[in-house]
Amino acid sequence: MVRACGELRFTLNNRIVSIDGEAPQTTLLDFIRARGLTGAKEGCAEGECGACAVLFVCDGTQGTVYRSVNSCLVPLPAVADREVLTVEALASPDGLQEAQREMARLGGSQCGYCTPGFVVGMVAEQFRTRTELCDTHALGGNLCRCTGYRPIHDALKALGPAPEGEMKERLQKPAPALGGVSVASEKGRFSRPAHLEECFELAEDPAVRFVGGNTDLGIATNLKGERFVHLVSLEGIEELRFFRETEDAIEIGAGLTLSEIAERWTNAPAVFGEWLKLFASLPIRNRATLGGNLATASPIGDSAPLLLAWDAQVRLVSRQGERAMPLRDFFTGYRQTVLKRGEILRSIRLQKPLPELTRFYKVAKRRMDDISTVAAAIAMRRDASGRIASARVALGGVAPSPWRAFEAERALEGTRFERGDLNNAQESLRRTLQPIGDHRGSAAYRLAMAQSLLAKFRQEAFL
Repeated sequence: MVRACGELRFTLNNRIVSIDGEAPQTTLLDFIRARGLTGAKEGCAEGECGACAVLFVCDGTQGTVYRSVNSCLVPLPAVADREVLTVEALASPDGLQEAQREMARLGGSQCGYCTPGFVVGMVAEQFRTRTELCDTHALGGNLCRCTGYRPIHDALKALGPAPEGEMKERLQKPAPALGGVSVASEKGRFSRPAHLEECFELAEDPAVRFVGGNTDLGIATNLKGERFVHLVSLEGIEELRFFRETEDAIEIGAGLTLSEIAERWTNAPAVFGEWLKLFASLPIRNRATLGGNLATASPIGDSAPLLLAWDAQVRLVSRQGERAMPLRDFFTGYRQTVLKRGEILRSIRLQKPLPELTRFYKVAKRRMDDISTVAAAIAMRRDASGRIASARVALGGVAPSPWRAFEAERALEGTRFERGDLNNAQESLRRTLQPIGDHRGSAAYRLAMAQSLLAKFRQEAFL
């Protein structure tokens, strides 16, 4: 059942609150701060600093979990039916929560601006099902402007098992299910359908913009002041949230978040885990979907190069039926795809076995949590004689859309990737690659980097 604005509710710090009279693109951060819950703050408004972090109660593969998310990127209607905890809910009349206590004891809080976000991330990590110490990568999306990282690191490592109490008991019950939502006002409309058929009906409106985790369009809303006439969230559609593995293939539903894919793909190649850590931060991965990252068609999206190197296929669905195509045919230009009105990206399919040799490289100002200047995924198969049977070289950040180096691939196939073969492939890149230049890197730099990454792959995989 689709409900109107006055009927929308969610649980905020264990109390049910109503969403009434708010503009559809009001953020969760603005809403909670207006209610006096000012521990969460707006730092960057684009999901990079973690000052706005809150906890969502979500389904995980091993039961209910807490996930840290950036509340600045969550449209308020999208939290209908959810359970949300802010930093104010973590302490009790008996004292501070353990993460808060360790931050204070070890000097992890300086000016205090970033502290609530760090604490939220620490709590999510502490309550994760684990047998090892807390993983510092869980705080990768939180920035400390006072550079107090060592005591913050020490505070995280000082945390023991999840303490007994209400928060642990809550994880013994299922997470709330998401129902249908429809909110409309003179300032815009927001919908969260529960089934694909509802999406097809909504998609007849040319003003509709589909969104997954809103980690891309949310930035446009916050920093550029863009307002979308009708935003349609796909996160409530179970038909898009699946992971299937057979002897022949792996199929990933476009609506799964990156964190959910990591939890389900337990036997993924090592390069997948390496790629995932370079893909934004954990709070972003807790919301961003693989389908959304592809459908937004950004030339610097990190998923496209790896999937192109693996010869991924995409399945598109509409009222007229389904069609499948290679991912290399999906992008048609800058922020453009073959998707027609009323058509939705349903899944991504990877044929098994995956190439034996795969590397992913990301060149950016920072190694973690940054936009790519150049991204490269290179995958190769060798035949019994040691020659390259197939080569895939996919690049991001060098063209208006993700780019395959077809001529360089052909130059390498059938060779043993010796020095002369590398030179030929690099020369092919020089002839065919016409990189863009911007404030992150000149065209000459991007070309040189693409050639250098090919040499790096040879050094790592063949020598």
